[in-house]
Amino acid sequence: MKKINKLFFLVLSMMIVSFIGCKQDELKPFEKNETPPGQVSNITVENGPANAKISYSLPADKDLLYVKAVYKLANGTEAEVKSSYYNNSLLVEGFGDTNEHEVMVYAVNRSEVASAPTIVKIKPLENPIKGVFRNLKVIPDFAGINFTSSNPAKADLSIEVMIMKNGKYESLGKNIYTSAADINQSIRGLDTIASKFAITIRDRWLNYSDTLYTTLKPLYETALSKSLYKALKLPTDAVQTYTSTALENMWDNNFIDWPRCSLTDVTQITPQWVTFDLGKPAILSRIVVWNYPEYLNAGRMYYYGGNLKDFEIWASDNPPADGSFNNWVMIGSYKSTKPSGSAYGVQTSEDYAFANAGISYTFGAVAKKFRYLRIKSNKNWQGTTFQSISEIQCYGDPR
Repeated sequence: MKKINKLFFLVLSMMIVSFIGCKQDELKPFEKNETPPGQVSNITVENGPANAKISYSLPADKDLLYVKAVYKLANGTEAEVKSSYYNNSLLVEGFGDTNEHEVMVYAVNRSEVASAPTIVKIKPLENPIKGVFRNLKVIPDFAGINFTSSNPAKADLSIEVMIMKNGKYESLGKNIYTSAADINQSIRGLDTIASKFAITIRDRWLNYSDTLYTTLKPLYETALSKSLYKALKLPTDAVQTYTSTALENMWDNNFIDWPRCSLTDVTQITPQWVTFDLGKPAILSRIVVWNYPEYLNAGRMYYYGGNLKDFEIWASDNPPADGSFNNWVMIGSYKSTKPSGSAYGVQTSEDYAFANAGISYTFGAVAKKFRYLRIKSNKNWQGTTFQSISEIQCYGDPR
């Protein structure tokens, strides 16, 4: 029996060695061709914003592997783009001006031998950061400053902000990163004193726009203490779908776990609302909403299910006991959108980060103090009306 076992292990070892040997052989090149392939031909160029699409005909070499383009960026670094032999075009990008540039295009075979270069001249269109900068508007916001602009190319860019301290500009450390077509974001956490700011737009290739210099004074606000919030359950208010969820979960400082959220009646298809007491009157500035992220195969998904999409915020200092909208004032009507503008069920990293940080909705300018708020859902991301909210935080001036 021992002899049989020894023979079995000997044969198995030989098979493993043989298999490894085959694998090693497969990693070796099947050929070594030192002859450079032919050059690409029939070049056409389609200039785009900060880029150019170069189309070509491939050489007839049977061992062609890919085509590459080599060019210089404005900062002097050399960029390289590769495209498989299955394609007949490639995109060179990252240009900071509209000058003429030379691109060296090579055909490369399976032995990594390159052809002689084909010199292609391109003239990219204006870098999107320039248009974003021209359309940039910066205004005071509650405890911060607000930025709006248009970015039709949906270019990946950063809004970089510096603040004057001790006679020189220093990074604020709160840059905005976005590829949204319509930019509307705020930086908060700033003192309500007039400060000098320097603002510039940068792309991922380190191209910069001009610099905007401005002096702004953020508006006063403070976070209204969630320890004072109370559920106010009126006759017309929506009920919870599960006994494990509750309206009070919207201010328990748990932003993501189940069932630590408010989940209203999933069977109702007409507009529904919930009401709560802030605990003390305040001039209201905004509300931050953390929607509940659903568990899906792809991970946690915002902009889904009962997350608020088309909704209203109402305020009152004396809500009627019958649950009607008498004595209520609508202080905000909103349509939530994804930064990426992608389809339902699709979520980019920017979409996730934006919702995960809480989405801020600014109220209309009403100088009156209110103590009670009502969130009315007209349509959620699923297309019905139930609400799935993990957390809220209200801001204002209770002085």
